Amino acid sequence: MVNTAKQRKSHRNQTVLNVCDIPSDREITFDIVFNAEQRAETRNVLSLLELKNYRFSGKLTPRGKNDWDMTGKLGATATQECVVTLETVKTRIDDLVNRTFYSHWEEPDEGSVSEMDENVESEPLLNTIDLGLIAREALALSLPDYPRKENVKLEEAVFTEPGVSPMTDKDAKPFAGLADLKKKLEKGI
Repeated sequence: MVNTAKQRKSHRNQTVLNVCDIPSDREITFDIVFNAEQRAETRNVLSLLELKNYRFSGKLTPRGKNDWDMTGKLGATATQECVVTLETVKTRIDDLVNRTFYSHWEEPDEGSVSEMDENVESEPLLNTIDLGLIAREALALSLPDYPRKENVKLEEAVFTEPGVSPMTDKDAKPFAGLADLKKKLEKGI
C-alpha cells in the first residue's frame, strides 16, 4: 500500500512556488498563515483599517503533463470604514478560490474581436505561482465595494455656498420632471 502522506509535499507558509520545483506527478498542499508584515502590506494595498485571521490553504493538482489546478480556501476578517458614517465595519471572508494554470496560454491578438472566456479562473502558467498574490486578489474581490454599517441609510446631502440655492437630488435628475411637464402640456397650461 502506498502511503499518500509521503507522496504529498506540504508548502507551509511558502507564498511563491517555483514551477520547476513542483513535482509534476502528484498533488501538493499549501497552508499560508500570513504574518504581521504580510497582513500590513495587504491592508495598505486594499485600504483596510485592520486585517486579522488572514489564511490561505489548499492544493495544487497536476492537470495533464504541464498544467495545474489550484483549489483553496481563503479566510480573513477585514475592517473597513462605513461609506455613510465612517464607523468601522467588520466583514468575515470565507471563500473558495479556484485557478487553472495553463502552460500553453494564448493571449488573443490585439484588436481582434472574440468571445470572452467565461472561465476567468484560468491563467497562464509562468515560472512561479504566487499564492500570496492570488490570496490578495481573491480577498479584494470578496470585500464589499461600499461597506455600510447595518441599518444605516444615506440621507439626502445638500452642499452649497452661502446665498446660493442648494441643488437637491431632484434637481440632479433632469428627466424626472418630464412626466409633470407632459401632464401640464396635455392640460394646455
